Amino acid sequence: MAFAKSGGDVANNVIGENSFFTGNFNINGSLKIDGRFEGKTLQADQIYIGQGGKIKTNINAVSVIVEGLVLGNINASSRVILMPTAMVYGDIKTPELIIQNGVILEGRCTIANDLKTSAKDLLEAEYMKNRIVPEELFGKKKEN
Repeated sequence: MAFAKSGGDVANNVIGENSFFTGNFNINGSLKIDGRFEGKTLQADQIYIGQGGKIKTNINAVSVIVEGLVLGNINASSRVILMPTAMVYGDIKTPELIIQNGVILEGRCTIANDLKTSAKDLLEAEYMKNRIVPEELFGKKKEN
C-alpha cells in the first residue's frame, strides 16, 4: 500500500512479511510494515502497520494507520486510525483519533490540536475564563 506525499510523489518503503528490522528508523515519506520492527524510535511521514505487522518502539509520524500490534507510544501530528484488528499498548497523542470496533487499546489518549500544552493546563485555563464568583453575585457573607 503506497501513500501519496505532498506534491504528488508516491513513497513506498516496506518492511515485508517475515522480515525483522531493529534499530532507529527515520525516513522521509511513507512506510508500510507487514513484518516486525523493534528499536528506540520509528519516524516517518506516514506509517501503515499491516495486519501481520508487530512493532515494539515509539512512533513519531504525521499520520498512522494500525491494523497490527504496537507496543509503544504513538505521536502523530495529524491523525491516528486504529482498524478493527489493531492492538495497541501505549499512549497516543494526536489531534484526530479514529477507533473502529474490535480494537484492543490500553494507554492514555491525548487528543488536541496544540500538543505543546498539556490538556489539563488548557482545560483549567478555559474553566477559569468568565467564571462566576458567589461573592460577586451575592456580596460577602456576614459573619455572626
